[in-house]
Amino acid sequence: MDVAHVNPFIDSFMNVMPQLGFTDVRKGGLGVKGQELNCSGVIILVGIVGTLKGNVVYLIDEENAKKIASTMMMGMPVEQLDDMARSALSELSNMLTATAATGFANLGVNIDISTPTLLSGENVSVKMSSKQVLSLQLLANDVPVEVLISFES
Repeated sequence: MDVAHVNPFIDSFMNVMPQLGFTDVRKGGLGVKGQELNCSGVIILVGIVGTLKGNVVYLIDEENAKKIASTMMMGMPVEQLDDMARSALSELSNMLTATAATGFANLGVNIDISTPTLLSGENVSVKMSSKQVLSLQLLANDVPVEVLISFES
C-alpha cells in the first residue's frame, strides 16, 4: 500500500471538520495494522472501487461519536446513538470519503464510493480487503477518529 494514499484522507478531514463546527482539527499518528480487526464503538465502513479498490473504516468510541453527532447537529444534546445521531455519523463518513475521492481525482486516480454502513457494538470483527491496513489517527476538538485505509494491491 502506498502511504501517499493517506494524504487525500488527511486533507479531507482537515477541510470538512471545520465546516461542521470543529475548531481544533489535527492529525495524530500513522500506523499499520493487520487484515483482521477487532473493533468496539461506532464502526462506519465505506467501499471504494475504481482505479483503487478497497475500503475505509472510521472508528469512533461511543461517547466520542455522541460528541461528534452533537456538534454536527448544532450542539443539540445527544444522549444515545438514535437514528438521527447515526444518520449524522453516516453522513460524516460520506462527506469525508467523497472529499477524499475528489482529492484522488485531482491526482488522476478515479474512485467511486459506496453508501456507508454503520455498525456499533463491542468486539466487532472486521476483515479488511488487504493484508496491510494503514491506521490514521485524526483529532477534532480532541475527539479521536481512527481511519483505517485498505486498498487491494
